Amino acid sequence: MTNVRIVTDSNSGITQAEAEKLGISVIPMPFLINGEEYYEDINLTQPEFYEFLKGDASVSTSQPNTVAVTELWESLLKDGNTEIVHIPMSSGLSESCHTAENLAKAYDGKVHVVDNQRISITQKQSVFDAMLLAERGYSAEEIKRYLLETKFDSSIYISLDTLKYLKKGGRLTPAAALIGTILKIKPVLQIQGEKLDAFQKVHTLNKAKEVMIAAIKRDFETRFAAYVEAGEMNIMIAHTQNYEEAEIFRKEIEETFPGIPVTFADPLSLSVSCHIGPGALAIACARIVK
Repeated sequence: MTNVRIVTDSNSGITQAEAEKLGISVIPMPFLINGEEYYEDINLTQPEFYEFLKGDASVSTSQPNTVAVTELWESLLKDGNTEIVHIPMSSGLSESCHTAENLAKAYDGKVHVVDNQRISITQKQSVFDAMLLAERGYSAEEIKRYLLETKFDSSIYISLDTLKYLKKGGRLTPAAALIGTILKIKPVLQIQGEKLDAFQKVHTLNKAKEVMIAAIKRDFETRFAAYVEAGEMNIMIAHTQNYEEAEIFRKEIEETFPGIPVTFADPLSLSVSCHIGPGALAIACARIVK
């Protein structure tokens, strides 16, 4: 029987220590900070990253080194009886997925790159789904097929504490950021597979939480109604250096959605955090393998 190994990247929020315990591989994402290269969870911790961010350092993301990717694949394939399911961040947010797809062409069908268009906590759920399917004896091709079929069965809503980092990353004009700051706007953003988009503008954190809860309710009553009925949905709470508020939010979510599993409280991956800054609060839902 062919052995299936799961590979993802640190955009999933899975640390190197967690990966070792889970028996999977996580490729660290590179960051260029003030002209120097850092790798998430290798020589760049979450606290260090936020110190750079708050200090107005120049921060940009990059793709994993192709040599590092292929060396990892080859180390996993060396026994001749292994196939790989590689789950990168959404192709709508990074070219790393397309790069991996092109690299995989040289491996005679042994490497299955899955563009299931997720990032951060929903990408992490895809990894858990792939692990469970592998344990049940699914082939790499079958796991890829399932992840592609269910790729849009998830949502992320994020409440920002500041517009500063959207402006800095070029996703907001200086004038719009200035007006938003004066009016104390706290935008709620959404990620529905392809990209990070505006969802609604509010003025307080409490209102932002109301908006995000209402959005999840609407998703559960419409897009995901059948999966909720079948017990195939879960909820995840995440944040960027906002643990205490995330804990409060978790309790509110558990009261609002009794019977739905709630996972708490992952930090959002740094590839998302660099665009939204500290103080953000997020809720996500995703279909899961029962």
